[in-house]
Amino acid sequence: MSHNTFGHLFRVTTWGESHGPALGCVVDGCPPGIRFTLDEIQAYMDKRKPGQSRFVTQRREDDIVKVLSGVMLSEDETVMTTTGTPISMLIENTDQRSKDYGEIARRYRPGHADYAYDLKYGIRDYRGGGRSSARETAARVAAGALARKVIPGVTIRAALVQIGKHKINRGNWDWAQVEQNPFFCPDAAMVPVWEDYLDGIRKAGSSIGAVIEVVAENVPAGLGAPIYAKLDQDIASLLMSINAVKGVEVGEGFAAAELSGEENADEMRMGNDGQPLFLSNHAGGILGGISTGQPITARFAVKPTSSILTERQSIDADGNNVDVRTKGRHDPCVGIRAAPIGEAMVACALADHFLRDRGQTGKAR
Repeated sequence: MSHNTFGHLFRVTTWGESHGPALGCVVDGCPPGIRFTLDEIQAYMDKRKPGQSRFVTQRREDDIVKVLSGVMLSEDETVMTTTGTPISMLIENTDQRSKDYGEIARRYRPGHADYAYDLKYGIRDYRGGGRSSARETAARVAAGALARKVIPGVTIRAALVQIGKHKINRGNWDWAQVEQNPFFCPDAAMVPVWEDYLDGIRKAGSSIGAVIEVVAENVPAGLGAPIYAKLDQDIASLLMSINAVKGVEVGEGFAAAELSGEENADEMRMGNDGQPLFLSNHAGGILGGISTGQPITARFAVKPTSSILTERQSIDADGNNVDVRTKGRHDPCVGIRAAPIGEAMVACALADHFLRDRGQTGKAR
């Protein structure tokens, strides 16, 4: 199985399976001299790890990161400095329960990658989906934590803006609220609504989808290229690569189809500081594939978790009609834990484009 790597200069390869002994990533192309601590990496891992509320899978993983190569330790062994060589990070699996999947070893779960994997490779890892499991994204979050160090001064945050048909009130948006509830929700008034709604979904053994918004602020102007290396193209590609994501939009996205040219154009004036000032941001901080210096905004839609307790019709590997009911521990809304993953993928895209821009133009923006 190929295609486990993304990026050009900041290049990430992930490895490992959901129910293997460990998973991890190798980051190649990280510049030398970048200082970081394990606590800084771990803080982002803790945002994604399972078992933190009743609204996510109850699989218990500490997701402790180990850095195996590519760094020099300070004398007190608290600070790591990158050497410019490949950085390998490992995360052990400690709470896998493969026996939960024994009944579906030869049955294809509707909505999952089981059938497509078997059709392509002639073999599949039925224990949680193997590489197709969202467990793989833990390694991406580790890589994304390191990517943030490559682009100092840039702030990348994500929030859940919709679960099912229940959308936040954008007039209530408060980033401080995101860290104070289990949904990464910026609207305090929506939290109890989602709690009641997801309790019903969870008790019914069902699942529901969600929409996550990622905002990157203080991104330097000039990142990206106008044809085959558009910044929004690469951001969309990496967000689309997240498990269960079925749609991505940048700026106004699909809503732009309802706007007139006058409404959609981001008008400009010179500010009092002598710098250009945009009067709106329908483009999501990217024009012609190149960052403008405005906040970059992107949203992605996550489908309902395919592993549900309700029996669904399917077939098995022998061509028989079967009914499949997935046991085990699953997220009633996998979109909740996708927020830190979306942050990580945007961070990796920006770090890659930052290094590519520096290499092409010589500018340290």
